Amino acid sequence: MPRIFDNIDQALLPALRDTLGVSERADFCVGYFNLRGWKKIDDLVERWPGSEKNQCRLLVGMHITPDNELREMLRTHPEGGIDNAALVRLKRKLALDFREQLTYGLPTADDEAGLRRLASQIDSKKVVIKLHAGYRLHAKLYLLFRRDPVNPAVGFVGSSNLTLPGLEKQGELNVDVMDHPACETLARWF
Repeated sequence: MPRIFDNIDQALLPALRDTLGVSERADFCVGYFNLRGWKKIDDLVERWPGSEKNQCRLLVGMHITPDNELREMLRTHPEGGIDNAALVRLKRKLALDFREQLTYGLPTADDEAGLRRLASQIDSKKVVIKLHAGYRLHAKLYLLFRRDPVNPAVGFVGSSNLTLPGLEKQGELNVDVMDHPACETLARWF
């Protein structure tokens, strides 16, 4: 039976940290990601050497509001026929929106240190971040892989974004997935 993590009776963060501690790589898909959430787990990713077999792949499906430029472009060009200039402009806007999401709030010296760690982890391929812009992706999946012949992957699926509130402060609903075939399906989905 899966465990339920609601951040009230049982927080997701300790279970995620425990599982990361025995894992060698991870695939995360979240709607929102910010530095304060990442700092809660970055020390565990830091110990990985940084390669395809030892990294955290992070897919951020940013919330796209109805008036968002991307949505308008896709509605206007249903076949995806966006010209290069519009695509460059859109990518720049998405990067700025992502930067704002990443550093939301008043920055502290600790935040600056966390941002430098994240930049270093990206440079060393310990973390690979991709923004999903094809459609509204608000899924939350934390899939961790470890050397265990019986249960080589553990998933956490639910409502928690990779933010400080999502991991430990606000009420959420998540379950762990320990079933090997289910984790294989989640890995294919990712």
